[in-house]
Amino acid sequence: MKGRVVILDSINGRQAAALMVDGHLEELAIDPADDRPLPGALYRAVADRPVKGQGGIFVRLPEGSGFLRQISGIAPGQRLLVQVSGPAEPGKAVPVSARLLFKSRFAILTPGAPGLNISRRIKDEGLRAALAALAEEGMVGASPSLGLILRSSTAEAEDQAIAEDIAAMRGLAEAVLADLDGPPELLLDGPGAHDLAFRDWLDPPVDDMITEEGGFEAEGVTDRIDGLCHPRVDLPDGGHMMIEPTRALVAVDVNTGPDTSPAASLKANIAVARDLPRQLRLRGLGGQVIVDFAPMPKRDRHILDQVLRAAFKADTEANLAGWTALGLFELTRKRDRLPLAELLA
Repeated sequence: MKGRVVILDSINGRQAAALMVDGHLEELAIDPADDRPLPGALYRAVADRPVKGQGGIFVRLPEGSGFLRQISGIAPGQRLLVQVSGPAEPGKAVPVSARLLFKSRFAILTPGAPGLNISRRIKDEGLRAALAALAEEGMVGASPSLGLILRSSTAEAEDQAIAEDIAAMRGLAEAVLADLDGPPELLLDGPGAHDLAFRDWLDPPVDDMITEEGGFEAEGVTDRIDGLCHPRVDLPDGGHMMIEPTRALVAVDVNTGPDTSPAASLKANIAVARDLPRQLRLRGLGGQVIVDFAPMPKRDRHILDQVLRAAFKADTEANLAGWTALGLFELTRKRDRLPLAELLA
């Protein structure tokens, strides 16, 4: 299967979506089995009590609590709008943010962050000028505190589609921002798997979109998901890595197979470094990640550093801490989705 293909299907009656690029699974989204809030959901909340030593405050939601890592200017009892910023873990408060984003396929509305901006990925100055004009027209009469970002997908879109998208998101944002009175309430649900795929995976443009039931089985997605449920990931030339989440961290162990030469170790380590962001993303793993690379001379570590930086460049929530005294590589990445094992349980 060549090119970019989006497959919309279901797993156990729940929405699921996959992005395949040249036969490789690059993105996967599955709705949770319960009614926990999805990332991106917007709530009217009530500030509860600060948490000393953690720099945050609990907020009351319609069902349960949220934790907001912000206390400046917020007093207990105050009503405020918050957005779910990550997956809700069982038994813990839902992580929320007061920095709201109203995100669609072409536009992002940013309350409290004024200005009109165009994606930096769009380089053509003529196109940027045309998009800026569309943005200005679409925001005429809007609150000065309401900003707009036009996403890179606008480079391939028709003017009318962009204008309609801006108008729809602006109307939604203004309606939600004005709805501050009342008890805790869900004002806008987060995107499900199919909506997320349509919003975020169509840039660059896809070559095909498959929506028939059974698309996962027909396109090989089911087999790839089965592979993600096992810790072992085979590498070229007989090597493999083991990805094993624990309560405290995610451990990754690299093995070269029968060839234990320095050249084989470096080759296996480079293969792991390139694939590790995808593996962590698809498996829904984050937090502290410790990698035990195959043995190699210290002088070759700079090569691996370069490969890792390039591989994680698109993951803006990842922090590459570097090598430990014991020769392990340490990094952290934000938990941006539920673990795949939990979604499939």
